[in-house]
Amino acid sequence: MKEVCEFLKKCGTYYLATADGDQPRVRPFGTAHIIGGKLCIQTGKSKNVFREITANPKVEICAFDGGKWLRLSGEIYEDDRREARAEMLDAYPELRRMYSEDDGNTAVLAFRSATAVFSSFTEPPKTVEF
Repeated sequence: MKEVCEFLKKCGTYYLATADGDQPRVRPFGTAHIIGGKLCIQTGKSKNVFREITANPKVEICAFDGGKWLRLSGEIYEDDRREARAEMLDAYPELRRMYSEDDGNTAVLAFRSATAVFSSFTEPPKTVEF
């Protein structure tokens, strides 16, 4: 899990896929942090992506960096603890211009189960499950 988190942070921007009914939705994200032994991302509860995840917690992330890429599939859930929100915002202080751990909008989403596949054109795929 640590290797996955480090890769996502190194990429800076990765793409999160959700489902809106039968329509796939893909959007850029940039947060990744391990909180309480879980890989977590962050969004706002007022966003469509949060509503989509609430309706269907299955997501996939795709990230690319220097000839290597990562596909991360799994289910996520909201970690609604104030401590989790504060830890995420402390890890990404630039988000504090838009979010606060007490604003009722900040959502920390933790992976319940995940399969990550690291790939490249020159090495065999490597799978990590957590």
